[in-house]
Amino acid sequence: MTGAPTVSIVGAGIAGLSLAAMLRRAGVEHRILEQASAFGPVGGGIQLAPNAVRVLHGLGLAEQLAAVAARPRALQVRHWHDDRLLAETPLGPACEKVYGAPYYTVHRADLHAVLAQAVDQNALGLRSRVVAVTERDTDVELSFADGSREHSAVVVGADGIHSVVRAALTADRPRFAGGSIVRGLVPAARVPELARVPMIRLWAGADRHCVCYPVAAGRMISFSATMPARQAGSESWSTVGDNAELASAYQGWNAAVTGLIAAADVVGRWDLHDRDPIPRWTTARLALMGDAAHPMLPFLAQGGNQAIEDALTLGACLAEFGTDSVRTALRLYEALRVPRTAAVQGSSRIGPAAQARPGTEIGPAADGIERLHAMAWLYGHDAADAARSAIRRARTVLAGRAG
Repeated sequence: MTGAPTVSIVGAGIAGLSLAAMLRRAGVEHRILEQASAFGPVGGGIQLAPNAVRVLHGLGLAEQLAAVAARPRALQVRHWHDDRLLAETPLGPACEKVYGAPYYTVHRADLHAVLAQAVDQNALGLRSRVVAVTERDTDVELSFADGSREHSAVVVGADGIHSVVRAALTADRPRFAGGSIVRGLVPAARVPELARVPMIRLWAGADRHCVCYPVAAGRMISFSATMPARQAGSESWSTVGDNAELASAYQGWNAAVTGLIAAADVVGRWDLHDRDPIPRWTTARLALMGDAAHPMLPFLAQGGNQAIEDALTLGACLAEFGTDSVRTALRLYEALRVPRTAAVQGSSRIGPAAQARPGTEIGPAADGIERLHAMAWLYGHDAADAARSAIRRARTVLAGRAG
């Protein structure tokens, strides 16, 4: 490793690439350090709510995103046994009208590819596995698996739930949530009844649930299904699951669910983990973002969305204050993001059962709009505006001190 970039981003997932795209647009020198030798189609579907889509549109990615995403008309909560509609929250045009940006569903690999095209390829260092970071007064030393070392003014940990950078700030460990989630992708032609109208469908039972929605511009249906688990196993996104075990776990559910599961050729299994919120994401030269800062359970579908919000906020703070006031930039980023993500993490632990209201029927159409408006705390958050306002206040305080 050679050179000394101003900002070193450890990890080239959604969080790291989003930050790199922000820094590129702002003209902030940076480098992305990724341990993989190449990018591949890892993972399943991801829901992109308006709070994140607005950020991606601000990066100039609206056209690229629309080309690979699907646009569901509504989120439906349905009964596990008879497929009865329990509740419906409109998305589609209604969501865009209320929140100023669409609600998308997209394959994680497609989103990753869109972001990868927005970063400076010369700043991307593959096969760069960081094994330790050592903060010093004037810089941070990064140690790599090949024995080499590099120095940087700022290091950002975007390296997931097992973050090496997080280990420099806290000694906590991932928390097993007591269950597993199995993910699969099915060609839309195999389940035409689910593909005909683009929807997010959530079937809720007493101790498990299944969610599906279109991805790849509607050509594929992504699904995830939870299962109870007594002990933690693998946390890898690439662990192969057992189709027969999944089918057995959902025996007796309605035909839409069992047919969807039967149509999958291969499924992946991920044991559910998160971490408790921590009040400190930064030091003088280190910062955390995405799953490295706030790994959350998938039940609110906000993990990737919050990482994208992180990227905008951290990018704005670094661009505004630069390397001369790194600590100011990182403290401001932390102050903006910690309360927000702690609230989202807490809601993510509740799970979908609270949304289902078993035993109730769908109410009048107005109820759906009310449910959409009730998501204002989440979908209506404008990370760009929040960052601008906080930066203005910080500048006023700094000017007063200087005077």
